[in-house]
Amino acid sequence: MPSPFPGMNPYLENPELWAEVHSRLIVAIADNIAPQLRPKYRVAVEKRVYQMTDENSVLVGIPDVTIGRSLTNTQPDASNIAVASPPAKPVTVDIPIPEEVREGYLEVREVGTGEVVTAIELLSPKNKRPGEGRQAYEKKRQQVLGSLTHLVEIDLLRAGEPMPILGKQIQSDYRILVSRSGLRPKAELYPFQLSEPIPAFSLPLRRGDTEPIVDLQTLIHGVYDRAGFDLAIDYTREPIPPLGESDTIWAKELLKQQGLL
Repeated sequence: MPSPFPGMNPYLENPELWAEVHSRLIVAIADNIAPQLRPKYRVAVEKRVYQMTDENSVLVGIPDVTIGRSLTNTQPDASNIAVASPPAKPVTVDIPIPEEVREGYLEVREVGTGEVVTAIELLSPKNKRPGEGRQAYEKKRQQVLGSLTHLVEIDLLRAGEPMPILGKQIQSDYRILVSRSGLRPKAELYPFQLSEPIPAFSLPLRRGDTEPIVDLQTLIHGVYDRAGFDLAIDYTREPIPPLGESDTIWAKELLKQQGLL
């Protein structure tokens, strides 16, 4: 069953589903473009690994058990025996536990030289929130933008802070950035809203090579169908993160027309 939304499905942004969406979509993109790139290029699925903790966690100490004693006499009696005070009742707390994070991305490599021609990134929620995840991604992003490697950056998440661009700030629910190394600092930005189809784009390669068209919309529908996300989503509930008022009205009408509400 295909996704009921004409573009990005906001219910797929739910943190309980996004890790699976991310993994499946990365592989779907690789499988889609690989046959079009042979025999000059191959597509490698890579992982970025870093440690992070929950920035909202607070380490809370539990008070030590105290021991109360009176002055000792030569003759013990009931009044000068060491007495342990009852232990304080503990409070259940959360502490920040280091978490190893693995984020998948794609590299289009030239066969023979092994050089990375194009990096394809699908942003995760950790990339768009302050903290180790954003720092790790921004470091990688700057390395790519300072090299001869093209960058394709796909942002299908409404929550969080978009990746920086210079000049006029463009407001959109989602965006795809295509940065060709030879045209920097200029880049191609495809902004789109919830109600719009996901735009297709050309995958940048070496000068003179035929660039395949990446139809991300078709790939999203295919992932939704193969993963059975229609069985995992309750469309009677509000998506996470929630929609604005106008988008809520539009989404409910769309779902009603398809018999999902």
